Amino acid sequence: MDEWSKVIIVEGSSDKKKIQSILNEPVDIICTNGTIGVSKLDELIEDLFFKDVYILVDADDSGEKLRKQFKREFPEASHLYIDKTYREVATAPEKHLATVLLGANIDVHAEYLEKG
Repeated sequence: MDEWSKVIIVEGSSDKKKIQSILNEPVDIICTNGTIGVSKLDELIEDLFFKDVYILVDADDSGEKLRKQFKREFPEASHLYIDKTYREVATAPEKHLATVLLGANIDVHAEYLEKG
């Protein structure tokens, strides 16, 4: 299986860019662009069945709504949480995101753990 075995699901492309810069291993990052329809979600779940899936969404109402949907439809996924004070994945400090990712055994660039 040469497909990437880890997948992080985020809301927007700015979240994706931010996380990609921190990662130190190949991880597939999927954007839901906010909401996700049931048919799209079913399709996604089929593709992700044998992978380690992490949900990393904003700490706001739309993020929580998406998280609830994934908990219901894809209970096997692991949920990663950013501190509520940062609200958005895209605006959370790299060091905070790196710590969250590392806590889930996702390899990150060491310099992000040393900053500020």
